[in-house]
Amino acid sequence: MILPARLEVRYDRAFLIDLKSLEAAAFQKMHQFVFEDFFRTNQLQDLPEFQPLENSEILYRFTIEHYIIAIEVTGQIIKFLRILPEPTI
Repeated sequence: MILPARLEVRYDRAFLIDLKSLEAAAFQKMHQFVFEDFFRTNQLQDLPEFQPLENSEILYRFTIEHYIIAIEVTGQIIKFLRILPEPTI
């Protein structure tokens, strides 16, 4: 899935609340990725552990620094939905 040239990125309120609640070091890393590094990504498949959520064609997840990030992809719009710590097993 190649990112379109005219990409629109949105942030769900729950995502912003999740981001704000992270510890300072994690917040800084996630903020850097979401608001800067993500825009240098050429294909979503290049994201670590990128995979669809269940059988969805628009909901996906990937991991950054032990955090799961959920996104919704509809056409040229990518919406960040949640950021949650990876569960420990």
